[in-house]
Amino acid sequence: MTIGQVSSKPCLDRTRSRATTLPAETHAPQAPSSIPKSPMTGPKLVLCNCLSSQSLDPQALEKATGLACGKVHSDLCGAEREAAARAISEGDAIIACRQEQLFFEELATEIEAPVPSFVDLRDRAGWSADTRDKSPKMAALVAGALVPVPPVKTRDVVSAGTCLILGETEAALAAAVQLCELLAVTVLLPPGAELPLVDDRRFDIVMGKLAGATGTLGGFAVSIDALQQRIAGGRGTPAMTEPRDGARSECDILLDFAAGKPLFAAHEKREGYLRVDPGNLQARIAAILEASQLVGTFEKPLYLRLNEPLCAHSRAARTGCTRCLDLCPTGALAPDGDHVAVDAMVCAGCGACAAACPSAAIAYDAPPAATVFQRIAAMASAWRKLSKDRPRLLVHDGGHGAELIRLSARYGRGLPADVVPMEVAALAAFGHAEALSALASGFSSVTILLSPATERDGMPLQADLANTIAGHSAVSLIEPADPDALEAGLEGEPQAVPAIPPVTPVGSRRQVTRLAAKALNPPDAVIVLPAGAPYGTLKVDTGACTLCLSCVSLCPSGALGENPDRPQLRFQEDACLQCGICRSICPESAIVLEPRLNLADDALRQNILHEEEPFACIECGKPFGVRSTILKVTEKLAGKHAMFANKDAVRMIQMCDDCRVNAAYHSRNNPFAAGERPRVRTTDDYLDKRRDR
Repeated sequence: MTIGQVSSKPCLDRTRSRATTLPAETHAPQAPSSIPKSPMTGPKLVLCNCLSSQSLDPQALEKATGLACGKVHSDLCGAEREAAARAISEGDAIIACRQEQLFFEELATEIEAPVPSFVDLRDRAGWSADTRDKSPKMAALVAGALVPVPPVKTRDVVSAGTCLILGETEAALAAAVQLCELLAVTVLLPPGAELPLVDDRRFDIVMGKLAGATGTLGGFAVSIDALQQRIAGGRGTPAMTEPRDGARSECDILLDFAAGKPLFAAHEKREGYLRVDPGNLQARIAAILEASQLVGTFEKPLYLRLNEPLCAHSRAARTGCTRCLDLCPTGALAPDGDHVAVDAMVCAGCGACAAACPSAAIAYDAPPAATVFQRIAAMASAWRKLSKDRPRLLVHDGGHGAELIRLSARYGRGLPADVVPMEVAALAAFGHAEALSALASGFSSVTILLSPATERDGMPLQADLANTIAGHSAVSLIEPADPDALEAGLEGEPQAVPAIPPVTPVGSRRQVTRLAAKALNPPDAVIVLPAGAPYGTLKVDTGACTLCLSCVSLCPSGALGENPDRPQLRFQEDACLQCGICRSICPESAIVLEPRLNLADDALRQNILHEEEPFACIECGKPFGVRSTILKVTEKLAGKHAMFANKDAVRMIQMCDDCRVNAAYHSRNNPFAAGERPRVRTTDDYLDKRRDR
């Protein structure tokens, strides 16, 4: 939450502008007296060796990235700021420094020039004890930074500052005293709690038991049982109304000092809900400060894109895929008919659902997977222009992981020269498709640096799936607590893997997975996958299957199909999501799922799983139905059921639809031969008859 303090919660930014102040030890840049304004001459990389603490090769970077580099500066944020101002004034500048980003942004404002872009080459590449050439790695970092990232979609959240404080009496009342001048505060005390001697009317006090709460910042809805409110007037301890159940109210902020169970799952990710240990004074102060800032209009990122028709959650009340529902930590996903629904206001953007979704019904959109694939391909391509060795990819977040890398660079050995770091918005959204695309693009391995805030329930399966498809342990999860542990986790020689022609990842996540798998395996390989994998085939017990085709009608991906001319069950393996709806709907329990990835071209075609001879109509000879089924029905009903006691009725079972209607029309008990129904007698008919008398 970027409102003045660091938070592990998803980003909610105020839409109104805020003044930015420089650290106390930094002087605001002064605009150089005369900076010549020149027209934009194309993107250029502005390099600085940071007081000669790193080595830079501008010629190599120009070759790999296509960007003009020019002179390598030594003190752009100090003695050479005239040169920095000149480069910024020309436009399209990419400053190779992130530490002093604020300085350069303010410098651009001072000289009324476009704000430059930034890429960190020093902490992520230049500062390293590894003596190998860092140019390939720097080129990869620049190439990755050049990939355009679509803007994140947002929704406005308005908080008027109504705050409900609940929990331990002393802590709740103390917080109310601190916040009542800034927020509209109501304190909910447990039934029978002792009221304060001083009747402070700057905030409301009620008693009751919180029965439930839903919503998020700017839109909490609470229900309270045994509610009692203060009665205005009177002497002594304030009187309270009689308790009543089922009271409902709304608020913008929830401040919880209760010692029991949190009101929400993954409560630390719920915007506007501040849960604090009442015995921790420092945490209480921090929560009060944060609550005081939650007033105004904020922008809530919309992390997910939902395509309902693709969802394989259920069909005809038969539950199929529940992968996203099983992984969502906040409860932002819920069943909604045949698909799932996303509460965008509750979603914290962990991305686990998008990595696990087999059909791309749920896709991460901040940024989309296509952008991640483009960055991976661009980084690998730039590396190959300067080195024949295969690099390693280190995937990390912008908080914990980025800080470990910075600390390692400044105070430790730094990252090895062959480890290319890539910052992503959501670690859990980096699934098997992204990891395989990196391996197929030319990276020898993928290491995912977990942070304490990472939702990791689905990540082991994603790593296992990627390793199984790759054929070796190329994807790993690490969780270093400090820079030393990070360096230890990246030690050693990279794993020796066969060289492969690089593959550019294009298409959907399923298509990228298949392209990468074909590059990493023999062309017709069939890879057995772990349970829960979203790829696979079906086994049909042909002795039990009656070709009722109920599975075909409910298959959400179209993997199962029929032949309109013959009784056939067809199957296209690459479209199968392994959702299990076909298995659950089959009345004969004849279907078994088999997780695997078939790389042969045969998996792209419809193949026949089961077929039988059609039955020929005994009147016209037209084929219809399934021969074995018609014969079984005839055997079970002929002479054994009252409606099929005579041979004419039995013959109708063996007729096609047209002939059956024709036979019924000409039968002895033809329901159509009764003639026209008599006209209904009306009131007018009755009156007319009386008048005729």
